[in-house]
Amino acid sequence: MRVQMLGLCRFSYLGLRGFQVEHDDMEERRAFLYDEGRLVRRWHWFEKITLPALRAQTDPDFTLVVMTGPDLPDPWLSLLQQLCEEMPQLELALVPPMRFHLQACKHALLPHKDMSADVIGHFRMDDDDAVAIDYVARAREDFGLVEPAWHKRKAASIDYMRGLVLKATESGVSVEPRMIYNAVAGLTVYLPPGDERSATQLPHWRLGHHMPGLILPDEIMFCRFLNHDNDSGAIGPGYDFDGPPPDAARVLAERFKIDLADINRDARDFGLPQAGRKHWGAT
Repeated sequence: MRVQMLGLCRFSYLGLRGFQVEHDDMEERRAFLYDEGRLVRRWHWFEKITLPALRAQTDPDFTLVVMTGPDLPDPWLSLLQQLCEEMPQLELALVPPMRFHLQACKHALLPHKDMSADVIGHFRMDDDDAVAIDYVARAREDFGLVEPAWHKRKAASIDYMRGLVLKATESGVSVEPRMIYNAVAGLTVYLPPGDERSATQLPHWRLGHHMPGLILPDEIMFCRFLNHDNDSGAIGPGYDFDGPPPDAARVLAERFKIDLADINRDARDFGLPQAGRKHWGAT
């Protein structure tokens, strides 16, 4: 069966719902999202954490829709437009502010669904998280493992739950090996092309209500990056790795093309403490 890999990444999208940091009105949220210092940091981590492994995917046949607002200030809007011209896998969706977040995500994804595919492998990621360089290849190949369940329910998921949690503060970046159930990055939701839902419409923390799923914990497949500008910063339910911890610098370089020494310096240069969020860094 032919699987289209289709993902969504929000970059400072202006909308009133779908976020844990709340604001009373659109202007208050605009001031928060479009603060220059915040956008400088968001773009920096997007370039250093998220993009390297996307550029290096062993299977380059995927589409990642980068969703933002048409009034995103320059130079960041121009930078996104240039990036999407350079990387054929990236599609820029300029979605006007919408009160209902799920409607906005549906609006962004719909034009990029391949209705001739047998299955769409939906994934989502924040603009400061990362998936391993073989994520697309694995998610496409491993669909065969859940195909029998998919034929019964026309929905299935695969959770690559072994990952690394990076925490950036004014002291630098710490790395914690972690098994996380249905983390946003590294989770694939397989649906028919005609299904109007996506990985965004189906809450990852209660995915079992909607479909059967498979956990594949063999490889380190994602990075969850916690920093001052996270929306929530919660790690998610899970537990530590068994056995000795991996060589974090080596794994980050080989699996994600991330330079740990480089981002460690960057975090110190930004000099920001952990975010004042209720669940920041909590499991």
